[in-house]
Amino acid sequence: MRSPQTRRWLASVLIPLLGAGTAVAQPGAPARQAPPSTQPQGAQAQQAQPQQFVDGIAAVVNKRVITLGQLNQEAQQAQAQLRQQNIAVPDADTLRRQVLQRMITDELIRQEAERLNIRITDAQLQQAVQTIAQRNRISVEQLRQEVEKSGVSWDDYLKNLRSEVRTDQLRQRTVDSNIFISDADVDAFLKNQSRQGLQGLSQGQQPAPAQAAAPSTLHLAQILVAVPEGAASDQVRQLRQKAENILSRLRGGADFASLAASSSDAPEALQGGDLGERPAEGWPDLFLQATQNVQAGGISDIVQSGNGFHILKVVTRGQAQAQPSPGPQAQQEPPGPQGPMMVTQTHARHILIKTSPAMSEARALERLRQLRQRIQMGESFEDLARRYSEDASAPQGGDLGWLNPGETVPAFERAMNALQPGQVSEPVQSQFGWHLIKVEERRSKDMEDEYRRMQARQTLFQRRAEPAFEDWLNQLHGQAYIDNRLDPQSSSRPR
Repeated sequence: MRSPQTRRWLASVLIPLLGAGTAVAQPGAPARQAPPSTQPQGAQAQQAQPQQFVDGIAAVVNKRVITLGQLNQEAQQAQAQLRQQNIAVPDADTLRRQVLQRMITDELIRQEAERLNIRITDAQLQQAVQTIAQRNRISVEQLRQEVEKSGVSWDDYLKNLRSEVRTDQLRQRTVDSNIFISDADVDAFLKNQSRQGLQGLSQGQQPAPAQAAAPSTLHLAQILVAVPEGAASDQVRQLRQKAENILSRLRGGADFASLAASSSDAPEALQGGDLGERPAEGWPDLFLQATQNVQAGGISDIVQSGNGFHILKVVTRGQAQAQPSPGPQAQQEPPGPQGPMMVTQTHARHILIKTSPAMSEARALERLRQLRQRIQMGESFEDLARRYSEDASAPQGGDLGWLNPGETVPAFERAMNALQPGQVSEPVQSQFGWHLIKVEERRSKDMEDEYRRMQARQTLFQRRAEPAFEDWLNQLHGQAYIDNRLDPQSSSRPR
């Protein structure tokens, strides 16, 4: 239950999901031809050849079909988005291949979320909308106006946002929970930070006052030339040469965003390769090392990872801006320690019932209601947690120890904070399942040292989370049956 969260939310920008919708046919959906094009005759001729599939199928993902009509609709949206961002639109064939690859990935994620019974309720969706509005210091109605002004309907925006929140919960369930940051990792990170600080002082740099300190930020974009798992050495050399050719074009003045849209294999290719802005220490070590001597607007050399060859652009370097209080789900950089930091801690227990195809939401909810009634009749919360909880804390009677603010997921924390010591909550839903929560006691504690360790732990977690999620996605692709009829070489068959 207790796991640090990166909570990117893809909602830290005003309109994070424009044109990113995924429309996928249900099993057995009849194939249909692409709708008539409204483009000039020359553009139609350019697209004519890829549409000549008798069955009207663009791809098959396991047992689900993506039709040509759906692909064409998505490609039109992607084209409009690229033009709105002043990014050169790739040729029709390239654009359709890029869009289809994104649709295949989205469908794989949707299927995996369905398998794990991850569903986003309307209440969770509305909470995400409110978080986006609060982070941008506008009302929900103003957010809606901005979305519709961009040419995207509010219903499409909500559909896309629901998909992104679902992906975030899937990532937390499958990847985040498997990332372990040891105390030794934290000690080594803090020691390295201290060493860097001493080096700065030895070079005559003056330390900034604690109250003025603000985390540095780094905004990156990337072009990725992906290397398939198990690729032969000749293929790796060919892909390396492709990356070198792209780098040469960039050095010659080619537009980075346009080349990303036409050449990158990364999911954000159709956003010009934009990876967004985050605290500098939150980027993977590989990216930090590659860009440490690159000025804003500059391009890195080729960087090789387990996924392939990366070319990085430093879009901006800066300082994090102070944000207004955004509510319980938004994540802010807390102020730097200024002496004692008194924090209210909560000692809590919980009983977790996970949902699955065999345990529906309704059954999980009813089981917890029955357990709560038994607790009210005098049975021990700890004994019931040992017998029924599906969390790792079950052998300890559901004991989570002393919890700091922000250490649990928002839905859990809100319910826990509403309880007085000795009280037991009503059933509470989170992405992990359904919980009963009991608050044992509360206390105030000086958290100055713990704060530094917590920040270090979160930084290390962020560095590892994204590469881990990319590796997980690659495994998902490798295990799936994918018949990509626009790009047969990217098809895969499970071994």
